[in-house]
Amino acid sequence: MTADERARRTSDADALCASAWAAVDGPDVGLALVAVGGYGRGELAPHSDLDVVLVSDDAAGVDEQRLRDLAERLWYPLWDAGANVDHSVRSLPEMVSAAESDLRVASGLLDVRHLTGDPHLTLRLRTTMLAQWRREARERLPELHRLVRSRHQLMGELAHESVPDLKEAEGGIRDATVLKSLVATWLVDVPHVELERSRMALLDVRDLLHGLAGRATDRVAPELWTELGAALASQLGSADARAAQVHVRTLGRRITHLSRLTWRRVDDVLARPARVGVRRPSLTPLAEGVALAAGEVVLDRRARPAEDPALLLRAAAAAAERDVVLAPPTAARLARECAPLPDPWPAEARRLLVRLLASGRGLLGTWETLEETGALGQILPEWERIRLLPHASAIHRFTVDRHVVETCIEAAGLIRRVARPDVLMVAALLHDIGKGSLTEHSVAGEPIARGIATRMGFDESGVELVALLVRWHLLLAETATTRDPDDPATVETLAARLGSTEALDLLTVLTEADARAASPKAWSSWRSGLVLDLSRRTRAALTSGAVLPPVANDEVPVPKEVRRGAISVTAEPVADGARVTVIAPDRVGLLADVAATFALQRIGVRAARAWSQDQYAVSFWEVAEEHVDGAVLRQRYDAIQEGRIDPAPRLAPRTDQELAPTVVVRPEASAQATVLEVRAADRPGVVYLVCAALARLDVAVRSAHVNTLGPQAVDVFYLQEASAGVLSDTRAAEAAHAVRAALTA
Repeated sequence: MTADERARRTSDADALCASAWAAVDGPDVGLALVAVGGYGRGELAPHSDLDVVLVSDDAAGVDEQRLRDLAERLWYPLWDAGANVDHSVRSLPEMVSAAESDLRVASGLLDVRHLTGDPHLTLRLRTTMLAQWRREARERLPELHRLVRSRHQLMGELAHESVPDLKEAEGGIRDATVLKSLVATWLVDVPHVELERSRMALLDVRDLLHGLAGRATDRVAPELWTELGAALASQLGSADARAAQVHVRTLGRRITHLSRLTWRRVDDVLARPARVGVRRPSLTPLAEGVALAAGEVVLDRRARPAEDPALLLRAAAAAAERDVVLAPPTAARLARECAPLPDPWPAEARRLLVRLLASGRGLLGTWETLEETGALGQILPEWERIRLLPHASAIHRFTVDRHVVETCIEAAGLIRRVARPDVLMVAALLHDIGKGSLTEHSVAGEPIARGIATRMGFDESGVELVALLVRWHLLLAETATTRDPDDPATVETLAARLGSTEALDLLTVLTEADARAASPKAWSSWRSGLVLDLSRRTRAALTSGAVLPPVANDEVPVPKEVRRGAISVTAEPVADGARVTVIAPDRVGLLADVAATFALQRIGVRAARAWSQDQYAVSFWEVAEEHVDGAVLRQRYDAIQEGRIDPAPRLAPRTDQELAPTVVVRPEASAQATVLEVRAADRPGVVYLVCAALARLDVAVRSAHVNTLGPQAVDVFYLQEASAGVLSDTRAAEAAHAVRAALTA
């Protein structure tokens, strides 16, 4: 339907240009009006520009003044008709020169289409551009690849961006156009039918997007997914936003796969000297039934897929370990013909899967090929549960399925730290398999992972380790960032959950790999320090076999000015921001004033820890800003403490919160203090509001643990009466109510 509409829009635009040409009495020789870009390809969206060039032939001797006059008169009828016209005037030699100096111009002129005027001139232009493109391809394609990679880094992937750009993102319309220009070099080919089907479907989505937005746009805003789903309902069989997202992201992933595959082939061609004639590629044996030909893993003559259930995994592992292409026709054939893996798998198949998962960066391309060819279903039918499933947390840069693959890639670099790398890699693959369930995903994922590990042929201990890691893969990170490591209950709880140093080592590495795969913010120097420190303490408890005594925070030297009653504020740069250390004589309300200081300065706090050291209070604050002036913070703190600035009106709770904050007392978290857990939307002033409310009740904050991931802040406060001691049930309820009221408008 939309393809017909694009053809109609193009036809109407062509007629408009022809009419304007006739109105100015344009000549039939020496001048031509041509379309380029999307208009040249006949792919006008509802609000697309008309990209046109008036080309002159110097040999025809067209008078320059007459050319300028004709061009000026030519554009007015187009503007009067309401068309958005992107126009220029060039001679044929100027077009050739521009293409030689600007790669973007050269690739854009491959889509030249005649509109009106001298058709022979247009034909000369088109053939000249194509000949030049093919002649200079080997020299120009590396530069084109750099431009493509730069655009991808800037725009992200269509399959994963929260606000994807249908045109410029990796896997978008621009990449599909680039693939066509690569084919035009005659150096490589792409699966034409698959590319065109995906490209046309994306153009259909863009047409609908223009109609819904009422303007020219390529970005799908979150609120438009529901309307897109309704518009695509007849095609998708569902009118919801999730179906629309899966459709668009599937198209993006398919074009991304074709693009990466084609560029790998381009690199391989460019690395070889130009050859005259056709040579049969030689086969280099890699494993039983598997060989390397022209930089791609294929089957050799001895391969018998119907008799070899491990052949698919063998070919995939060979490709990933060498970071070469698993030939898509080979993967597709194996998906059709390979004997199904028995239940349980043979040991060879399990070892091959672990080799595949532990191959590092080479895993990504191979995994994409397995998925795009349908071969992945032979290995892991449960993959469909998480395919293209978006993450609920903004901290994640990828969809769930891609995040899982990235976690495997990160874990591959850490396997020397564990005794069971096979368990680590499979747990990395399955740790989010419960996503999309109505229950908490780690709870839902545990039985699924147990069943998969059993099917894969793991022994009983291996199955239990995989299941345990999936169930508790968030435990170490959440405990390290939201609980007091000095409290014996923290380490005791973690040790009881894991039961062995083997499980602890595996969980420590999985936690790091999971965080690194999510985003740089998820494994900052601050968070990594907390996680690794808690892991070390838990290992000591598991090794000793006894209750671990309280481990005090490292003693921080108290500056002289603090001993005299003043406050010390120092800042030091770290890799991803700055770390601010605040030391002052301890008092009820101190933490509230310090938190207000950061909030009023609009310094974003990503994480914080605070505790008492004798009669002094020490706090570390991880902030996003790289340049923090401790003297300025100290002046603002003094103004707050002396009453010259009242932070309350400026940091009042918001009235437009989508979700109400939750405030919960956690009695199981400590026997020495009352633990209050606060979850709220991340905004300046949350810590201040909590601490100020507690100070008004004369409740002391023994330690605080502030953690921000994405849009949510999870802050945990260990409370005691000002005279020391755990809060009574009544006082704990009173504190929770006061904090809840302070955070709610």
